[in-house]
Amino acid sequence: METQNSTGKMGVGSLALFSLCAVIVVDTLTASASIGVSAIGWWLVTLIVFVIPYGLITSELSTTYPGEGGIYDWVKQAFGYKWAVRTTWFYWINVGLWMPAVYIMFAGMFSELFFPDLSLFWQIAICIGLTWLTIWICNVSVDVGVWVINIGAVLKITVIAVLGFGGFIYAAKHGVANEFTLSAMMPSLDTGVAFLPALVFNLMGFELVGTMTKEMKDVRDMPKSVFLAAGITAFLYVFGTVGILMALPVEDIGLVAGIVDTLRKLFGDGAFGQFMVYAIGVMALLTFIGNMVTWTMGASRAAAEAAGEGELPEMVAKVSEKYQTPVGANNITGMLSTVVILAYALFAQSSDELFWSVFAFSSCIFLLPYLFMFPSYLKLRISDPKTPRPFRVPGSMGVQWVLSIICFFVIAQAVVLFIFPDLLTLSINWTYSAPVFIGVILTVAMGEYLLKQAIARKEKAEQAALQQQNA
Repeated sequence: METQNSTGKMGVGSLALFSLCAVIVVDTLTASASIGVSAIGWWLVTLIVFVIPYGLITSELSTTYPGEGGIYDWVKQAFGYKWAVRTTWFYWINVGLWMPAVYIMFAGMFSELFFPDLSLFWQIAICIGLTWLTIWICNVSVDVGVWVINIGAVLKITVIAVLGFGGFIYAAKHGVANEFTLSAMMPSLDTGVAFLPALVFNLMGFELVGTMTKEMKDVRDMPKSVFLAAGITAFLYVFGTVGILMALPVEDIGLVAGIVDTLRKLFGDGAFGQFMVYAIGVMALLTFIGNMVTWTMGASRAAAEAAGEGELPEMVAKVSEKYQTPVGANNITGMLSTVVILAYALFAQSSDELFWSVFAFSSCIFLLPYLFMFPSYLKLRISDPKTPRPFRVPGSMGVQWVLSIICFFVIAQAVVLFIFPDLLTLSINWTYSAPVFIGVILTVAMGEYLLKQAIARKEKAEQAALQQQNA
């Protein structure tokens, strides 16, 4: 296969950093630690059973079908434009729904660090300000976006390394806050089951780099970058989780304040300790912005490409003449995030509950396209065997079925547990589950409405073309 766009700026290192910034999310590290010491076992199971097959499948799809649409292109190639429209809708719109959760956590951590009595009004103002800063960065240029992404990746690695090393040093001096025995580390359904889907969520996004093919020096670098990023990601998540659990008893880990609480425990109340808490805390806050820039850039490009083909409304296709950035998709993401922030402010409970309900809702939408991606991989292997595959997942067709089915079921259980976290105990807390479930249903319904519009546009264009031909 011909090397694509050798004038691109992103090599293996930049691609791996892009993937790292897309995949590693410091904001849900506390959710992983909330599972308890058995999180270590769950991480290892998830990495072996899910991440390796997912990385292999992503690498084959990205190199065989390169293009700015990424996951949208693959689903379209496999199942046609109707499923592609659904995929793009979920993949794009979840960013506008997830951004509020990330920035609610930012505002909560910012308040915890600097202004413990910060009112809800100012926390909401911070969330909205950050939303539009993110959109501005994504609108300005790819170069600025890539700089933010690379800095974000370095800061994430630094924050997690400090939490990990700090936890070990603290444990050496004061003893461990939780019991780290082999039996405690084994995967268990007894504790923190509600947070298990967060582990799957934390590992998604390796395919996002597939939307950056125009910026790559060589599209064949993708598998190397995916597995380099996957290896580093796996280590950092486990390391950071262990660090938090060494310093804080599991029952004291707050979803929003957990990182700041851990830093205070690690560094103490002295002048140096205070400096380190603020320095690492600010780094953690900056990683939230890096994360949202990465996802907005990738998802908006996919949405703009779909809109250009008439599969999403025309305004989504608008591209900046000066910077060639998808300003239409970016600006709509910003508007949606603002509306969700204001809507949730009306129902604000504690920041932990608020963060988790917004996060669970957006995560369900985020995971839905992956339910289409793995079947698309199988379909393309069967229906399109002649297309050259610069990278090919090893093994027989039976192996490909097993890998795809495992990945599909891992995603499906995460979606169900995000909506009904108590399902394994055969109970449902409707106060929590109902708003999340209704939000998911409304988002799916909106997608079906847009699909109906897209079909009408397509039929109208085909009729016009036919009339022109007959004239």
